[in-house]
Amino acid sequence: MSTQVQLQDRLTIRGIEFKNRIIKGAMSEALANDAGQPNQDLVSLYDVWGKGGLGCAITGNVMVDARAKNEPGVVVLENERDLTLMKQWAEVGKRHGMVQLIQLSHPGRQCPRGLNKETVAPSAVPFSSSLSATFGTPRALSEVEILDIIRRFGESARLAKKAGFEGVQLHGAHGYLISQFLSPLTNQRQDQWGGSIENRMRFLLEIYKEVRQQTGDDFIIAVKMNSADFQRGGFSEEDAINVAKAVAEAGMDLIEISGGTYEAPAMAGAKAKQRKESTIAREAYFLEFAETIREHVSCPLMVTGGFRTVKGMNDALASGACDFVGIARPFAVEPYLSNQLLAGQDIRYATKPIKTGIKALDKMSIMEVVWYAAQFKSIADGKQPNPNLSPLKVLFNYSRRNLKTVLTGKLNSRKSA
Repeated sequence: MSTQVQLQDRLTIRGIEFKNRIIKGAMSEALANDAGQPNQDLVSLYDVWGKGGLGCAITGNVMVDARAKNEPGVVVLENERDLTLMKQWAEVGKRHGMVQLIQLSHPGRQCPRGLNKETVAPSAVPFSSSLSATFGTPRALSEVEILDIIRRFGESARLAKKAGFEGVQLHGAHGYLISQFLSPLTNQRQDQWGGSIENRMRFLLEIYKEVRQQTGDDFIIAVKMNSADFQRGGFSEEDAINVAKAVAEAGMDLIEISGGTYEAPAMAGAKAKQRKESTIAREAYFLEFAETIREHVSCPLMVTGGFRTVKGMNDALASGACDFVGIARPFAVEPYLSNQLLAGQDIRYATKPIKTGIKALDKMSIMEVVWYAAQFKSIADGKQPNPNLSPLKVLFNYSRRNLKTVLTGKLNSRKSA
């Protein structure tokens, strides 16, 4: 009898059982209201995924500070205001035996102009010229503000546990604030939070300590981190190995390997054409790097991005390169995908880049967020997702809502000035 790990195998972390090795990776649902409040749409969406046999779901971005949102429709968890609905959301997972991890995030500088009163970051580093019209130059955080954000991550995690979620994932990838601290391109500080990789990872490690202190030993803490930024002079693979070793030694329960930022969006498959044939044959974008990380850490690893066949997933698990298979975008068009995979059936719909024909937008990969969010809304409403949905139609609806949010924010700021 084979002892090789397969999709259907169980795994227990901190006394919490994962009924299979399939995890829905985080994707922006964009279903909350302008105040960042969750609603029945989110409950319904995750209920469908739970019915579909999913072992674990990682939520989309949940912000730790209402003053720092990355997009309209994002959930904010900073106090007990919405605890009743958060409990309903958590209960969905328990009902279906689906572990749920809240992805906690702070966007830092990665916020569209006008969405928030201001943007902050480790350093006042502007975006590249191609994106500077969309994202403004941030203000550098003070030491007091850094400590406050660390506290906020801990408080949000405490609230997630109180609501009934099994754990959290700290978003340390894709150019969000933790990722900004890790990268020498965006972190040019000269104090204890910048410079060497030991200093640049301090923010993440202090967040982990705060979250663990506020939640205890029976709560899962995961981290999503880049294998690299794919930008010259940025967060390197050597940096990533050092960070992975440090967080594993600190007690991190699960490391998800991803890569890229808005300026170099490898997480959306933008780097896929540059991959070697041998890598393409193994499907997952970051599987080779996961093998490198495995040489240095013993905690569970998750690889997300590129998996499309049951064989590719089982081969990755059997190789020991990863302990969980992360799948994101396919769940937007095949909500019952987990049961399908466990029955030996491959993903049916090939994921392809969502393009509008507007070069500036397509380069940012913004449609990789909003097109899938439109599918989530259909699922939440009890409708079938539409793989052929027009990107331009989605863009029009999103822009209309975004404009309303930005204008409302500007009016409110004028009133309070």
